[in-house]
Amino acid sequence: MSNSVLVSIIIPCRNEEKHISKCLDSTIVNDYPKDKFEVLVVDGMSEDGTREIIGKYAQQYTNIKLLDNPKKIAPTAMNLGIKEAKGNIIIRMDAHTEYPKDYISKIAYWLEKSGADNVGGMWVTLPGADTLKANAIAFALSSPFGVGNAMFRIGIKEPAYVDTVPFGAYRKEVFSKIGLFDEELVRNQDDEFNLRLIKNGGKILLVPEIVSYYYARDSLSKLWRMYCQYGYFKVRVIQKIGAVLTLRQVIPSLFVGSLMLTGILSFLTKYFLGMFFVIFGLYLVANTAFSFHIALRKGWKLFLVLPLAYVTLHFGYGLGFLKGIWDFMILKKHLKQKIKDVSLTR
Repeated sequence: MSNSVLVSIIIPCRNEEKHISKCLDSTIVNDYPKDKFEVLVVDGMSEDGTREIIGKYAQQYTNIKLLDNPKKIAPTAMNLGIKEAKGNIIIRMDAHTEYPKDYISKIAYWLEKSGADNVGGMWVTLPGADTLKANAIAFALSSPFGVGNAMFRIGIKEPAYVDTVPFGAYRKEVFSKIGLFDEELVRNQDDEFNLRLIKNGGKILLVPEIVSYYYARDSLSKLWRMYCQYGYFKVRVIQKIGAVLTLRQVIPSLFVGSLMLTGILSFLTKYFLGMFFVIFGLYLVANTAFSFHIALRKGWKLFLVLPLAYVTLHFGYGLGFLKGIWDFMILKKHLKQKIKDVSLTR
């Protein structure tokens, strides 16, 4: 029965020349009936060879279509795709990701079986390149020390209702009920949408047997930019929903903020200088311990880069979050001017 439902897959992308073919190839070979799913690739006016690659696929496969996204950001891409979609199920896919052959059929099955409004699966993080640095980044993004208790990253054994999933699969009527993605949120728009869904009585199911394979950023500079944006726009999400739902959303900013505060106050008294070194020292111990534990199992060379990967994650997100507090809560920039679009970063 689930294999008779029409599915619309939406893939936001920009400058994905390196990965878009792998993503589309893995989608095309899915075991879901070919006449029952369409693929809408919504491109943010890519400047590399991405559009040409997508165009070739669209010529070869009648169920693949290229859509333009002049605003270049993910929430706009999703909204353009949703308005164009013909399916009763809307699956968001990421161009930086590959999917197993049963991905679509399992999504459709679990949406029907569970009655959930959004179903997603585990996110297996792969290195974005065959380098020591890229491997370290992938391990950091799969570690509880790196990403906290995000279950879709660190793993669960049984299906569970959660606050968010990666690349959600929604019943189309959800968008009629609660609206589209918030285009003010260049990052974290899926978090806000899922929390809005929950506040309106919806349910989000994480199913461990559903798996996707995500290629992480391959450099610390790219990782830094991405996590600064995550932290920055998380503040705006919290404003919109009126609550902090998980501690992992604020711990990096509390850590970075405590270092900044005690560092400044240390000029007044040695007491705060001592606090600064205690906080930073505890972090160094934890960072070293987690890095050593992974390097011991996966290769000692990783120990040379893993501590830097963790620092990039934590300080990037933390500083981004603090800047978001300054811009959104203190200066209230979002009330005075349109937030500048930040195109998809790679």
